[in-house]
Amino acid sequence: MLRPALRQALDALHPLHARMAAYAFGWSDADGEPGEPGGGKGLRPALVVLSAEAVGGEAEAVLPAAVAIELVHAFSLIHDDIIDGDERRRHRETVWKAYGIGPAVLVGDGLLALAMRSVAAGPGAEPAAHHLSAALMELVRGQADDVIFEERAWTGERAVTVREYLGMAGGKTGSLLACAAALGAAAGGAPREVVDSLSDMGRHLGIALQIVDDLLGIWGDPAVTGKPALGDLRRRKKTLPVIAALASGTPAARRLAGLLTDPGGFPAGQDELELAAALVEEAGGRAYAERRARAHADGALRIAEEVSVSPAATAELRAFAAYLVDRVR
Repeated sequence: MLRPALRQALDALHPLHARMAAYAFGWSDADGEPGEPGGGKGLRPALVVLSAEAVGGEAEAVLPAAVAIELVHAFSLIHDDIIDGDERRRHRETVWKAYGIGPAVLVGDGLLALAMRSVAAGPGAEPAAHHLSAALMELVRGQADDVIFEERAWTGERAVTVREYLGMAGGKTGSLLACAAALGAAAGGAPREVVDSLSDMGRHLGIALQIVDDLLGIWGDPAVTGKPALGDLRRRKKTLPVIAALASGTPAARRLAGLLTDPGGFPAGQDELELAAALVEEAGGRAYAERRARAHADGALRIAEEVSVSPAATAELRAFAAYLVDRVR
């Protein structure tokens, strides 16, 4: 249901940008030749539809919102890869690596413009646009915090706290899933209090998603993630497993802090990266992050079970949440 509507939306772009967007979505190679179906997991548009169905709405009615959410997600990934300097995503070159930074910035801008046009064409255009613009402001703020965290100290008064991390994750990743759930509920005809509740559900799911992405950024299998192993440690990212490990006060935490703050520079090589990952796990950072991801997924499900009028949609949301947290296994 989603892909034809996405393809139709991309027709409004400049032909070069339409080709780049098709590459970003995994529909073609960098030369525009059709390839094996690929791309993202479609989590955010799925959440739009499931949230609508949870309140008794119809999937077809929320298609413009689902398209908008997926366009915003694609825009954010393209720009995020530029910011982080990531050269690989989903087992191939990122958009900026394949086409250049300038064109990648422009196609990201184009996808964002298409997203706003899509919500404007759907039901409840004014409140939908408000939800989406608010989510974009949160997303940008969260992304800014994520970038700033990389320059913060590993230890001491300027170290990033778990509380600060959760605020960043709630913005960078949680805001768009909160928006997806709110748009679906609103288009499904839910009252304001139910829309707000499902928005909270989406934010919990988004935080769980970000935590699991942090776990995969250290311990994920490159054959599955499409990204280099230990990539987040290599980029010195302040992810939750590392933050929690450093705050544990354990001997492993002290060894980890010494490694990360070594005047000789970290990382010096593959051996140091592997040692850092082992110390994070020994200090309890991996286990803490896994528990925290599960707790946010469980919190989301409690909300869904309280407000949903559709047992089928509730079951699908339960499977959705389980998929998010089980990707680390």
